[in-house]
Amino acid sequence: MSGQEKANQRVLCAMSGGVDSSVTAALLKDAGYQVVGAMMRFWPDDKRVDTFDTCCSPDAAYEARRVAEQVGVPFYLLDYREQFQRHIVGPFLSEYAQGRTPNPCVNCNTKVKFDELVKKAKMLGCKYVATGHYVKRVENERGEVEFWRGDDPRKDQTYFLWGTPREALPYILFPVGEMEKPRVREIAAEKGLLTARKPESQNICFVPGKVQDFVAEHIPQAQGFIREISTGEVVGEHLGTQFYTLGQKKGLGLYQSHRVRHVVHLDPAANTVWVGDYEDCLWTGLKAEGANYLLDLAELPREVEVQVRYRTKPVQATVLHADEHGFELKFAEPQFAVAPGQSAVLYAGPRLLGGGLIADHARDLPEIQG
Repeated sequence: MSGQEKANQRVLCAMSGGVDSSVTAALLKDAGYQVVGAMMRFWPDDKRVDTFDTCCSPDAAYEARRVAEQVGVPFYLLDYREQFQRHIVGPFLSEYAQGRTPNPCVNCNTKVKFDELVKKAKMLGCKYVATGHYVKRVENERGEVEFWRGDDPRKDQTYFLWGTPREALPYILFPVGEMEKPRVREIAAEKGLLTARKPESQNICFVPGKVQDFVAEHIPQAQGFIREISTGEVVGEHLGTQFYTLGQKKGLGLYQSHRVRHVVHLDPAANTVWVGDYEDCLWTGLKAEGANYLLDLAELPREVEVQVRYRTKPVQATVLHADEHGFELKFAEPQFAVAPGQSAVLYAGPRLLGGGLIADHARDLPEIQG
């Protein structure tokens, strides 16, 4: 695209008050685009201490506005509090109540940032939405836009974007996707941006302290039994299935504390936590629901790589079945503690193909006597 063409293109740049989105806005402006900075307000008026502190905070909004002034672009604070509660906080608690382990950042990118924000961009006369995600935007030989892993393997964020509507792909830009984080900070320092040394945000923005404590405030505790998966024997007690996740071995409080046990199944309906050996927690494959594909379903390879957690390496898998609702995979090697509610994200090498939410195993449980 020529400089003149870029000058005629408006871009809505999502600014969080962090260094990545700050540099994104600056690079777009340098490239000749007409840039409009915007931050989505998620925090409520009665924001609690230790929530929305590093990102998505009033201070971050102030810093984003200051950076927009430095770069020389207009800035808007957009109110998305209601959507955030409906699409992110509510489902987060609902998933825990159902014995699943959600990833709210995936929902936020899918339901809010790359759905609501794309709509807002059109309303503001912007052709593109740009973010500071470490994702590469690649055009294939057919002129179609694909999402590829960012060039910095430590920062790649494609895992969080599998739910992006396919029709939105051509209208999303990732200016830092082909950079490594140290270079992004160098650019910020060179331009004198006030966010150049700002630390990373790590925690779930709306959760103060520990997730377990937040969940306990919103989901009633209900004491029940912990049972051995092989025999049905009661081996401990719990205060609520929502406080456990698959694979967990610490903090179980079992009667025979010398035995190493892992959580292998959660059954909120029966108010039971099932535990077993390491081998009981190995999955040979998975089923996923709520699928989204970034290519024609007919083009989905039979052999894919799948990533079942953000910080784990992808593994080889065979697609046994796939339709518009979900898919079923068989792993090349069994995987430990594949948690229902987390994302199963599909790749072909560096290319993001789509993904879905991991469904629970339909396990055969031992009969409970008495």
